[in-house]
Amino acid sequence: MKLSQTWRQCAGLFRIYIQDGLAYKASGIIWVFTDVATAITMPLVWIAASKSGSIRGFTGSDLVLYYLCLLMLTSFIVCHFMWDISNEIREGVFSAHIIRPVPYLRFIMVRNLAWRCVRSLIFFPWFVVILWFYSSAIQAPHLNLSWTFWCSVLLGHLVSVTMVTALAMIALFTQEAQAIFELYYFPMLFLSGQMFPLALFPPWVKQLSTFLPFYYTTGAPTEILIGRTTGDRVLFVLGMQLTWVVLSVLAFKVLHRRGMRHYASVGM
Repeated sequence: MKLSQTWRQCAGLFRIYIQDGLAYKASGIIWVFTDVATAITMPLVWIAASKSGSIRGFTGSDLVLYYLCLLMLTSFIVCHFMWDISNEIREGVFSAHIIRPVPYLRFIMVRNLAWRCVRSLIFFPWFVVILWFYSSAIQAPHLNLSWTFWCSVLLGHLVSVTMVTALAMIALFTQEAQAIFELYYFPMLFLSGQMFPLALFPPWVKQLSTFLPFYYTTGAPTEILIGRTTGDRVLFVLGMQLTWVVLSVLAFKVLHRRGMRHYASVGM
């Protein structure tokens, strides 16, 4: 009975926020434009750079394939909800969540999933155009679409949303949380593989990324998809993704519980 009630709650919230996302398509289109700009420029840069030969084992075709796959996966995986949560806490909207019968983390996960689905839907036509534009630069791609890839996509999404939601709980303690959020993006952009494939970095950076959560959001699923991560390494990556989901959920629970005491003590 409890499981069916949970399912109905999640399905109801999902429908509400799908409608909300479709009602405010302009914000989604703006975010898509920023991704399109990166997708058009970065492969062109690497095509020019790789004319004299491969770069750390990447040919120009490999780099174009990497960025296109990364772009499509990023549209679904990456979560930026800490800004919304921070604003809701500062404006007092967060107080409504205290009396809702849905656990807050579950609410955020369903809300974010709905937005990710809408955003991916808006982005897909642009992706088709970009794929056509670069089709001549991609040579015989071999994509791994096995169950390990789909598991890595789901776990990458969960790593992103749970980590960001835990980070957002800092806003319960301070009004300057948004400055802290800005610091999050520097390691995230580089160590997640969104700026450059991690294989292009020095060995110590690749080693560091193994122990941090950023790579396990977008970099890991992308490398599994294009065949850069294979064999036992795939199972290691899936295990690390699951580990970071668990650690992020625990961090959220601790910060949320202690943050709620602070939130209530200031009269919100």
